[in-house]
Amino acid sequence: MSFEKQKSKFNNGGNKMKSTILKGLALALCAGVFSGPALAEIQERTIRVSNGVAEEHPVGNGVKAMTECMADKSGGKMKLTAFWSGALGGDLDATQALRSGTQEMVITSTSPLVGIAPALGVFDLPFLFSDEKEADAILDGEFGKYISDQMPGHGLVNLAYWENGFRNLTNSQRAVAGVEDIKGLKVRVMQNNIFLDSFQNLGANAVPMAFGEVFTALETGAIDGQENPVVTIDTSKFSEVQDHLTLSRHAYTPFMVLYSKPLWDQLDPEEQAILQECAVVGRDVQRKASRDLGAESLENVKAAGMEVTELTPEAQAEMREAVKPVYEKHAATIGQEVVDKMMAELKKLRGE
Repeated sequence: MSFEKQKSKFNNGGNKMKSTILKGLALALCAGVFSGPALAEIQERTIRVSNGVAEEHPVGNGVKAMTECMADKSGGKMKLTAFWSGALGGDLDATQALRSGTQEMVITSTSPLVGIAPALGVFDLPFLFSDEKEADAILDGEFGKYISDQMPGHGLVNLAYWENGFRNLTNSQRAVAGVEDIKGLKVRVMQNNIFLDSFQNLGANAVPMAFGEVFTALETGAIDGQENPVVTIDTSKFSEVQDHLTLSRHAYTPFMVLYSKPLWDQLDPEEQAILQECAVVGRDVQRKASRDLGAESLENVKAAGMEVTELTPEAQAEMREAVKPVYEKHAATIGQEVVDKMMAELKKLRGE
């Protein structure tokens, strides 16, 4: 065969190869244009979410809103199945199940998790936030992101901060309008060292106790008082065994909507985005429900005969001064950087 014929045959083969490649590229491009969403196809998923509270709690409103949002954004493919009142175990046990990848979600207060993530102890510090607006700004802003960014290192993903609410003091002995009135009262606190130290610094005889034991202990006089959000005080019927409520607003511990990091990594980015967006939708509904119910609960306990005392700014300032040592004592455990960052953000927010 002559050189020219060989050259012609080679060129024809090359042209055929180029044509094949071009057709392949065209098909790939068409697939990208017309089948792109299929590459990020949302799977049929039923996600279990654990709660320590009852369905009637404002968390129930948030879960309902989140469920509806997920159904809408996923075309009905992503569903939430909620388990209430610790049906899947306590908050700490459920959170450990997330870390091991055997459960998908839990909505829990930050307080039980300080053994897993010590930085969360910052939210237990007494008299940290002045009001709900301030709490929202911190949690939904840079500081909240700073804490959330630490969660994957503990095997968790925080989708949003919901509301547990400000905690307030009740007792059966006397109206509490200042530090002097707290002295000597036997007050149940959570089994948490920051809460224990806070009330001891205020002069109370702080008694750590599981929540399930509190009503009986109040009824029998084993303790004089306890502290919880007004909604919990109302729904737990503490007005039957407590005469005085002080709106001390001494602590604000948020809920976190947590997802298992091992299971999160198995989700498509589109599914992850839906969960994050819908957790925020649920957050807004849950916070409003919490605040509306808080106002309603306050009226309920007043109607039940509880005497309600509002602290003056001077009394709150006196209490803040009394608990300063708690900040100093626990900064090392929480992390000095965490505490400093929180205080810096609060100063900026307050224009100080």
